[in-house]
Amino acid sequence: MGAPFPKPVLGFVAYSGSGKTTLLTRLLPLLQDEGLRPGLIKHAHHGFDPDVPGKDSYRLRKAGAAQTLVSSPWRWALFTEEPEEREPALPELLTRLDPNRLDLVLVEGYRGEHIPKIEVHRPEMEQPLLAPDLDGVIAVATNAPPRVDTGGAALLDLDRPESVAGFILDRLREGEL
Repeated sequence: MGAPFPKPVLGFVAYSGSGKTTLLTRLLPLLQDEGLRPGLIKHAHHGFDPDVPGKDSYRLRKAGAAQTLVSSPWRWALFTEEPEEREPALPELLTRLDPNRLDLVLVEGYRGEHIPKIEVHRPEMEQPLLAPDLDGVIAVATNAPPRVDTGGAALLDLDRPESVAGFILDRLREGEL
């Protein structure tokens, strides 16, 4: 993965529509309740515009600013325009995070990266299980037992996010993330 990030990094992978984001939105408060400061990197397969048309920051960015930093007393955001279409690599994105503010980084997507991963799998979607053939899958969070071997990955109950959080906390305590 390039230069290592000084905090644990854990990926969440699945086919689109499997519930990665839903699981993460349920996991984040549970991890915070345990005193962790989680960060998040989410991969978007399509273009997105997080800035609201008509707002000053949007207008300034669209006017040609290569980088726009918007700040308030509660948060700040940095928008960086790429001069040409390219997929930023996960190690590059990790350098944008402040490790002094985080205990763990959760990554949604970036399936091909060499990081530990939890696969979100719903057998009713009739998609193949990624775990047996994908590097780094340490667990499969599923709502029903998969129909094939998980390749040695632990099975977690997708409908019980507290069990997924417990798995993550155990791995952190054991230094396995």
